[in-house]
Amino acid sequence: MKIIIVGGGIGGLAAALMLHHRGIQVEVYERSEEIRELGVGINTLPHAIRELANIGLLAALDKVAIRTHELIYQNRQGQTIWQELRGVDAGLDVPQFSIHRGRLQGVLRDAVIKSLGPDAIRTGHACTGVEHNESGASALFEIRRTGETIKIAGNAIIAADGIHSVVRKGFYPDQGAPKWNGIMLWRGACLWQPFLTGRSMVIAGGMDAKLVLYPIANDDREDGKVLMNWAVAAKLGDGSTPMPRREDWNREGQMNELLPFVKNTFNLDVLDPLALIEATGTFYEYPMCDRDPVEQWTFGRVTLMGDAAHPMYPVGSNGASQAVLDARCLADKLADGTSVEAALKAYEAERLPMTSDIVRQNRGGGPERVIDLVNARAPDGFENLHDVATHDELEAVVRGYQKTAGFNKEAVNR
Repeated sequence: MKIIIVGGGIGGLAAALMLHHRGIQVEVYERSEEIRELGVGINTLPHAIRELANIGLLAALDKVAIRTHELIYQNRQGQTIWQELRGVDAGLDVPQFSIHRGRLQGVLRDAVIKSLGPDAIRTGHACTGVEHNESGASALFEIRRTGETIKIAGNAIIAADGIHSVVRKGFYPDQGAPKWNGIMLWRGACLWQPFLTGRSMVIAGGMDAKLVLYPIANDDREDGKVLMNWAVAAKLGDGSTPMPRREDWNREGQMNELLPFVKNTFNLDVLDPLALIEATGTFYEYPMCDRDPVEQWTFGRVTLMGDAAHPMYPVGSNGASQAVLDARCLADKLADGTSVEAALKAYEAERLPMTSDIVRQNRGGGPERVIDLVNARAPDGFENLHDVATHDELEAVVRGYQKTAGFNKEAVNR
């Protein structure tokens, strides 16, 4: 069996490794001329780390990431709404990692090259479409350096080509642009002194602006500084107007557009957000957008995965994690001895309903709804949290999301 993967991002590379570990031949075709370590921080949840650990990547991830110790939700006044341990500190068998997106992709890229060989990833190949029939499938690529068009055949095609997937558009030509909810997300990272445990994550704010803070690398510097990731999500509109600029993870942000949502907004004890952000060099903007869930990912011998299948708002730390889970499921189904078409349909049946639920929950704020709930009732802060929201009420939001996304303790330590 030979599988063609369109897209060399986190999901596509994870799928290549997991298929290879099950004895299936894989080739990855990536649009970019090289797979560079771009972006800023993300959190990769324990259920995804379990799958990466199962293919031998835990030690490599430990070298470039931080094991998240705790997650704290606060209001903009810095009052704690919810606090919990994460990963192994919460009794799970595997950690949660706070990691630079590019370093995670780099670990996967290096593992693919080591395990599958240097020719397993073909860069500079832009997919222009796919063809399939009962006996096989082919992907059409334009070689960006020459403009030449080539056809690559295999037993199946996995489209991991992101929110602007060419393959998905071929099956859903009328889907239109991604849906913007009116929130702009700015993200950056800067060397900074660690706060609290040095492995803590804080999400703070209110209805109009939220701030996310966590370290993503500790390179044992003499000055003790760590690479501190930050993100600010601010409401610019109600989503009824077009997004100001096309979404792109690598589009540079403008300080004059961001600072009005930071100045006099957050009063936190852990660090000074304004100083951190002003000390950051290049940072990035991304309109918070997704697509409506669809009823079908698999068409004969072609299927979608990751952001091509279920693009979601970047809340709850679930985008990259769900792509890794897609990869594991695909590898399992394709290795189980059934027909290719049946395997891809079985993958769809298992993964589509769950990820559709996550997309919908993320639109409502996901686990961060605990912040919105308290902010709506006590926008100027509170003297006693229990007078505003009960522990059971807040726990239902957080634990309910964990169960939906599949990283509750029972699911991870299975």
